[in-house]
Amino acid sequence: MRRNRRTFLRNCCALGAAGMASRLGPLGSISAYAQPAADYKALVCIFMFGGNDSNNMIVPTDSRYAAYQTMRGPVALAGNALLPAGSSGYGFHPSMTNVQRLFGEGRAAAVFNVGTLVRPTTRDILNSVMLPRNLYSHSDQVQQWQTSDPNGGGSGWGGRLNDHALQHNTGVLPPGITVQGGNALFLSGLTTRGLNFSNADTFGFNSFGDGTAMAARVGALQKLLTFDSGLKLVSAANGVLGESIKSAQEIEGALGAAPALPVAFPGSGLGQQLAQVAQIIAVRDGLGMNRQIFFAGMGGFDNHENLLGNHANLMTQVDEAIGAFIATMEARGSMSQVTLFTESEFNRTGNANANVGTDHAWGGHHLVVGGAVNGGATYGTFPTHQLRGPDDAGDRGNWIPTTSLDQYAATLGGWFGVSDADLMTVFPNLANFTPPRLGFV
Repeated sequence: MRRNRRTFLRNCCALGAAGMASRLGPLGSISAYAQPAADYKALVCIFMFGGNDSNNMIVPTDSRYAAYQTMRGPVALAGNALLPAGSSGYGFHPSMTNVQRLFGEGRAAAVFNVGTLVRPTTRDILNSVMLPRNLYSHSDQVQQWQTSDPNGGGSGWGGRLNDHALQHNTGVLPPGITVQGGNALFLSGLTTRGLNFSNADTFGFNSFGDGTAMAARVGALQKLLTFDSGLKLVSAANGVLGESIKSAQEIEGALGAAPALPVAFPGSGLGQQLAQVAQIIAVRDGLGMNRQIFFAGMGGFDNHENLLGNHANLMTQVDEAIGAFIATMEARGSMSQVTLFTESEFNRTGNANANVGTDHAWGGHHLVVGGAVNGGATYGTFPTHQLRGPDDAGDRGNWIPTTSLDQYAATLGGWFGVSDADLMTVFPNLANFTPPRLGFV
């Protein structure tokens, strides 16, 4: 099928122009000094945009269920519909059958009440301690979750981990890849930048026409990009786009040797993103990658109305995508080398609003899945389900986090191979929290 010039240029840039800036500087010579790691490790982030109502993702099933039911009112899940998480005293959302199975197999863990914090905070000191900027704001909290900076810093914590992990790779590509369709701040480090795959239903560089026509078009574009206009900004942009094309071709060549996926992935956006991640992991040797971080995501979680119906569909999509991805890692013998985890800008209120939905809140629960996970267990402190109670920042069940994002992220970073000393640099506020790592992986 023939494609027009606009489509061609878009596909040339599908790896993200901003993401290639790192290769114009010190990364261009990475192969000269890289020290490859003896093993492969990848982190895979699933970001649930809009604020996932994790109060209904993980629910107490013991004597605390009554308090949950009273607090949630019309958005409470029926106790007999919950999927028991072993003997932990908690249950998963009824749509999360794969997560339940993985938890029972010891390959998934739940981490309770995680959120952005400057330092440990309780209701008693809420008005006297420094708080993250603009709590309950989507844009601010997305930025803070991706940077691990409660003031909204300019680099992502995934990118900062990659700054330290880069030495393990022999390839010239940056180790961070976004498959969500945008240049995620999460992968923008101080030295490295992430590549961006803008179309989750395709793999790598898309050509059009026959080989001769494609070569002519690429050649003409390269001439334009190398033309010296005399304008520094234009020249820099041309260089970035040129590097994007080279990287696209390199990844396309590697993906040509990728084996067929062993399981069928769901057709959802998230399902196709994780299918793409699985294929890139499969060709890691050809790309010279020993450390990689991937960023996937899906929206739709801002459910101010009809929470129960909307959330059930969202949890199904998350669960099916995770199930297919983990099955693929298992079939390919990569389970212990890949750790998947969730993020979302905030949880939602404990009680319902007038539209049978929930509103913006603070601390929430998250999932970590993989062969290296110390699974079948829960980590952190579950909040008391009481409006205006000891864990409520207001009067609607806005849980004050008892686990900081820094601790959650540093635990993942430690598994990724970043030293404890370097973790203190990657996460400047980590020193405020004890313990700095939580042991779930």
